Amino acid sequence: MPELRKDPIYGRWIIISTERGKRPSDFVSLEPPKKKAAFCPFDVGNEDKTPPEVQALRESGTRANTPGWTVRVVPNKFPALQIEGSLNRRGEGLYDKMNGIGAHEVIIETTDHDQEMSQFPVEHLERLLEVYRDRILDLRKDDRFKYILIFKNHGEAAGASLEHSHSQLIATPIIPRRVIAELRGSRQHFELKERCIYCDIVNHELSSGKRVVHQNENYVSFAPFAPRFPFETWVVPKVHDSKFENRRFGTYRDLAEIFKDALTRINRALNNPPYNFVLHTAPCQDPELEHYHWHFEIMPKLTKVAGFEWGTGFYINPTPPEDAADYLRQIDLGNGQH
Repeated sequence: MPELRKDPIYGRWIIISTERGKRPSDFVSLEPPKKKAAFCPFDVGNEDKTPPEVQALRESGTRANTPGWTVRVVPNKFPALQIEGSLNRRGEGLYDKMNGIGAHEVIIETTDHDQEMSQFPVEHLERLLEVYRDRILDLRKDDRFKYILIFKNHGEAAGASLEHSHSQLIATPIIPRRVIAELRGSRQHFELKERCIYCDIVNHELSSGKRVVHQNENYVSFAPFAPRFPFETWVVPKVHDSKFENRRFGTYRDLAEIFKDALTRINRALNNPPYNFVLHTAPCQDPELEHYHWHFEIMPKLTKVAGFEWGTGFYINPTPPEDAADYLRQIDLGNGQH
């Protein structure tokens, strides 16, 4: 029988449709066969084809906007928001509007056009996560920006327009509604129980074990109790921390290890599916929050959101998270993971 599950943070309901239950082998990739692009602006040697870099990890002695980099950050050539100007908040009758001020950056994750993030050495992934931290620390100095979102679209079906591995950052002058809902739900739990709901979730999942995929000293990956999508996986620090950018030096190594582990398991289980991941962190102008807990959400693109989801806000997931976690745990990573 189908089961309704309530997400404890947002209060939204998810339908686990066991009548449609699917194993990984039942999912058909939505991706067309890859076609090698004739030209890629992110490839080494094409640095002059992107806007000038704002940050890069480089070999000593190499100049900006030339070869010699390992990770490179550039403004998006077609930004959703632009950094120059003032907000100029104003009204039009009962409507509110402001100028489209913000930042939109592309993080080119590797010099290898064909390398996917799960294939990065742990050391390289650690450096990349530190670049995420650096960009947030830099942009939060601008008090026009209220929220900084880091996300990745991998595969055309997940919204990627270029196949060269990259992620994106968008800084916005307002806190997005989805973030407000997340903060409100976690605050309500804290006011009732004087505990962080994410800490409670982590402790419960570690105690139960049935939805845990992997863990190390500082982090755990697991399938959430009420996942919107099949094989949705969260990566969460075990110790309370509301801001990703405030991680202690050294803990990004453990994060890189468990993040690589999660992506590798998903790719091997689901035949390299398109996916999105999003970094959920506290608003950049807020102090440390005792009721909120930063985390990554990884969402393979295996099902389509259609009329029922848009009309109700419910999601239908054909794969129980316990089954997904069990399958991912059993994936043989061999000796080549690290």
